[in-house]
Amino acid sequence: MEYGIHKMKQLYKDTVKIAYFSMEIGFHEEIPTYSGGLGILAGDTLRSCADLEVPILGVTLISNKGYFIQKFDDKGMQIEEPCEWEISRFMQEVKQRVSVRINGEEVIVRAWRYDLQGIGGHLVPIYFMDTDLEENSPEMRKITHRLYGGDRRYRLSQEIILGIGGYRILKQLGYYDIAKYHMNEGHSALLTLELRKDLTDDGTWDIFDEKVEKKVHNRCVFTTHTPVPAGHDKFATDLVKELLGDYLTEAEYKKMCPGEGLNMTLLALNSSKYINGVAKKHGEISREMFPGFRIDSITNGIHTAFWSSEPMKRLFDKYLVEWKKDPFTLRNAFNIPLEEIWAAHHEAKGELVSGINKKYGLSFDREKFTIGFARRITAYKRPYMFFSDKDRIRKIAESSGGLQVIFAGKAHPKDHEGKKIIIEIKKAMAELSDKMNVVYLENYNMALAKKLVAGVDLWLNNPQPPKEASGTSGMKAGVNGIPNLSILDGWWLEGHVENVTGWSINERPSIGKPAAVNSRAKELQNLYDKLENVILPTYYDNREGWMRIMQNSIGFNGSFFNTHRMVYQYVLSAYFD
Repeated sequence: MEYGIHKMKQLYKDTVKIAYFSMEIGFHEEIPTYSGGLGILAGDTLRSCADLEVPILGVTLISNKGYFIQKFDDKGMQIEEPCEWEISRFMQEVKQRVSVRINGEEVIVRAWRYDLQGIGGHLVPIYFMDTDLEENSPEMRKITHRLYGGDRRYRLSQEIILGIGGYRILKQLGYYDIAKYHMNEGHSALLTLELRKDLTDDGTWDIFDEKVEKKVHNRCVFTTHTPVPAGHDKFATDLVKELLGDYLTEAEYKKMCPGEGLNMTLLALNSSKYINGVAKKHGEISREMFPGFRIDSITNGIHTAFWSSEPMKRLFDKYLVEWKKDPFTLRNAFNIPLEEIWAAHHEAKGELVSGINKKYGLSFDREKFTIGFARRITAYKRPYMFFSDKDRIRKIAESSGGLQVIFAGKAHPKDHEGKKIIIEIKKAMAELSDKMNVVYLENYNMALAKKLVAGVDLWLNNPQPPKEASGTSGMKAGVNGIPNLSILDGWWLEGHVENVTGWSINERPSIGKPAAVNSRAKELQNLYDKLENVILPTYYDNREGWMRIMQNSIGFNGSFFNTHRMVYQYVLSAYFD
C-alpha cells in the first residue's frame, strides 16, 4: 500500500490532485462545522491524508452558527442554542470570490482556508464555503449559517453552494487539474454538473452526452454512508428548477430529474467510476439498494493518534515508537504489559469520572464498572433499548459489584421522536438512580467524545440491523482498549471476536446462509445475560482476563480500523488508476 502512495506522490509531485467534498468536516474541538459521524470521519480522513502526504484538499460549508449547543429543560426536553464562533480566529479568508445563481439571484460566495498539518509537516488545505456577505440578500446570507438547518429549499440551496460554488471556487483559486473529485455522501453531487459543463467542448452539447459522461466517470469517486432510504437527499423537480433556473436546459432537467425529482445519491452514482460503501456488509446492502451499479466497500476507520487518550499515547510512545506514522504497529500491543494498559485506562477513567462528578454533582466511582453509549439519538439506533427492563438492570447492578451508565447524544432538531427518546432515557435514569450511578451528558461533541471513548469500561451499541452502515465510535473505544458490546452490524461484523475483542448482542450469520432473524426480545435477553453472566464477572473476578481483552481491542481492532489503512485503500482503489 505504501508503494501506491509513493507512486502517487511521484506522479503528482507537489500539486493537489484530489478534491474531497463533504457537507461537514469535523477536525477541531472549537470549530463546530460537524454534526456527527460523517463530519468526524471526514476530518479523520484528511488528518491521515496530511500524515501520509496525499495530494488532496477538502471542500465543505462554513456553518457560521455551527450545528447547535444542546441544553435540556427541567422536563428533559432538548433545547437547541446557536453555536456562535469567530471564524477568523482559526481560518484565513481568501480574496477570491465566485457567484452562484439561486432562485434568480446572484449569490456571492467566498472561502475560508484552514491548513491541516500532518506529522511530517505536510499541509492539507480545507476550504469552507461562506455566503454571509453584505453583498448578498438576508435570505442568501443565511445559507451557510446552520448545518442541516431549515427546510428542503434551504438544504438544496446549501448543496448548490457546496457542489457548484465549491467547484467554481477551486478553479478561481487555480486548481485547474484536479484528477479526482471525491463526494463524501451525495450532498455535493451537483459538482458533477459543473464538471460536465467544463468538459463540453463548446458549451452547446447536452451535458449528459455519452462522451461527456465517460469523462465525468473517470474523474469522480462516490462514497455512500447510509443504508436508510430516508438518508438519501431527494428534491422535487419544481424546486430544483426554481432554484437552478436556466442553469440547465429542459432536456437536461428531464435527464437529471427522472420520475419524482432529483435524487442526489443517484446523481452521484451515475457520475462516478468508483463507488463504495463504508463496511463490507454495507457494500452488500448498497448493491441491493442500487442494483446495476458496481459498488465496492472500504471499511471506515479513525485517526488513532487523535482519538487515543493522553495516557494511552504515552504508553504507545514507550512501546510502539512508529505507531503514529503507521497505526498497524498497534498490532504489537501484545508486547505491552497488561498492568500498564490498565493503569493508562484507569487514569483516563479517573479524568472522566472527576469531570462528571464536578459538573453534575454526582458520585461516580472509577473502581466501578462503567458502560458508555453515545450516538446521534434517533429511533433506528435504539438508544432506549438498554433501559427496557429496569428491574433486570437493578438486579444486575445489585449482584455484580457495581454498575454505572453514561449516555450522551444529540437528536436532530427536527427529529421529534429522537427528542422524546432522550426524555424517556432521562426518566429511566431517574428511576434507577437509587441503585446505580447514571447520567445523561449534555452537548455531546468532539471534546466530550474523546473523554468518553477512553474513560468508560465497555462501549455499548445496539442499532436496528442492517441499518448501521459502519459506525466509528466503537473503533475509537477500541484503540483505547475499551471492549465493545454491540449488535453484529456495520464494522462490528468485521471487528468482533467473541470474548476476545468484545461481545455480540445478536447472533452471527452463518456463512452462505441468510442472516438470523433476531427478535428484539431475544436481543435484549442476550444483552442482559452477557452483561450479568460474562462481562461483569470477568471485570470484577478475572482482572487479568479483562486486561487481555483490552489488549486485544488495541492489537486487533486498533491496528486495522484506522483512517491510515482506509486512505491507503482509497489511493489504490479509487484515486490511483
